[in-house]
Amino acid sequence: MFVLALRSIRRRPGRFLATLLSAFLGAAIIMTFNSLHDTAAGSGVDSVSSNTLTTAASVVGGYGSLLVFFAVASTLTVNVRQRAAELELLRCSGATPAQLKRMVVGEALAVALVGAALAIGPATLGGRALLGVFQDSGQVADSVEYSFGPIALLTGVDITLAAAVGAAFLAVRRATRGRRRRGGAQRFFAYAALATGALAVCCTFLMKATDEALMAPPAYGAILLSVGFALLSPRLLKGLLDRLALSGASGWLAVRNLRQRAGDLAGILMSLILFTAVATTTLTVQAVESDAVEASGLVKSVDAKNLETLNFTVVGIIVVFVCVMLVNSLYAATTYRCREFGQQRLAGATPGQVLGMVGAEAAVLTVTGVLFGTVAALAGIVPFTVVRGDAVLPGQLFGVWLAVVSVAAAVTVGTSLATARKVLRTPATEVVALAA
Repeated sequence: MFVLALRSIRRRPGRFLATLLSAFLGAAIIMTFNSLHDTAAGSGVDSVSSNTLTTAASVVGGYGSLLVFFAVASTLTVNVRQRAAELELLRCSGATPAQLKRMVVGEALAVALVGAALAIGPATLGGRALLGVFQDSGQVADSVEYSFGPIALLTGVDITLAAAVGAAFLAVRRATRGRRRRGGAQRFFAYAALATGALAVCCTFLMKATDEALMAPPAYGAILLSVGFALLSPRLLKGLLDRLALSGASGWLAVRNLRQRAGDLAGILMSLILFTAVATTTLTVQAVESDAVEASGLVKSVDAKNLETLNFTVVGIIVVFVCVMLVNSLYAATTYRCREFGQQRLAGATPGQVLGMVGAEAAVLTVTGVLFGTVAALAGIVPFTVVRGDAVLPGQLFGVWLAVVSVAAAVTVGTSLATARKVLRTPATEVVALAA
């Protein structure tokens, strides 16, 4: 089956580009930050520099590992669902579910390996640039020399391959199960994340305004809450759709399509919820902390500078990853609907009505993701602001929130409409005939 997987990749390499890009970016980020472990282990590195490098590598490396899995899982899920007819044909030809799993996992393994290999060069350059940032800010001594060693290489390759194999296994397992009832484990982890997140943000009220670790409970609580919402995203979307009424033919079709495809849109909603929650919480909490330190007239410690650098770095990574995940998932999902769009046009719908439907769907997805992401963010921001200052909602929140929402809306709506417009350029009869 591994030979069949390689043959499938060679025959239609375009279908694996989204997965390759996700694996490449994920491996590059993991290798970039884990190379700081190699650098910290070098000779002549002082304890302060070593602590800074190790903390950055550990914190961001952990975020990177989680994001790699979400990114690869999202693209592979779309890929497998679009190949449902092909997989069913193989089953009718005598292939067993186990053989199909090995084929899809083999494809993911080969693509991830190529992506990890391509990421080595950019990761080396990124690690050098990152070390320079720490040195310019005085957090790492100028005498520290950069090193890209076995820790960076092994973690980058191992985590990327593990994420690809795990995501592929889960995707093809769902596909071969058909529509039988499932999701018990997912709901368990979702409720566990929500409960743990709520407990974490409540722990903020037990701390003092001067505690160095004050930012940790609300930040991690908001992240866990967003993960819980993300795992429940199909149910949350259906609940919102039950209370939503859009006028016009395009609006009616949008609500109908979203209700039918709620499960398929989980990856997109996960990205939006996580992006909104993590970016809003991290940037707002950091802004409140920086303004509080400045108002007190104190000088930031090395640990405070490290934390600030890590916060901005984490948000930057999340922005890049979410944009890639959304563009990949939305492009693949919208392109896959070419036959649906063609049939709607043959039934009398105009290209403008089809675009209106796609735009309405993207708008509803954006609102859903932003709504629950904002709830998770506020759950972390409000306790921190109450303990750190004397306000409930900080003034910094609104500017940060508008910026985050603008990015989410631009990527989601823009990608959906641009892809749909490209699909609509092909005559409807030709699209339906080719897709049949």
